[in-house]
Amino acid sequence: MHQTESSKPAGELRNVRWQKSARSNSQGNCVEMAKLPNGEIAVRNSRDPEGPALIYTRSEIEAFLLGTKDGDFDNLIS
Repeated sequence: MHQTESSKPAGELRNVRWQKSARSNSQGNCVEMAKLPNGEIAVRNSRDPEGPALIYTRSEIEAFLLGTKDGDFDNLIS
C-alpha cells in the first residue's frame, strides 16, 4: 500500500483551526483535526498540541470517515 501521509510539528501549523469531536472527554483523550490551506487535513493528539501532526489528503480522510460511519473499526473498541 502506498502511503502518502507526512508529518510536521503541529506547532508549526499556523492559522489553522483545530477541532475535536463533541464526544471527547474531560481528560483530553481526543484527536484533533485541522483543514490546511492546501486542502489537506492535519491530525494531532490533543494532549501534545506542539507534537507531531500527521497530514493526509482529503480523499484519505474521506475514506477513513466513511469507513468509521460504516462501522469498519468498531472491533477496535469492543
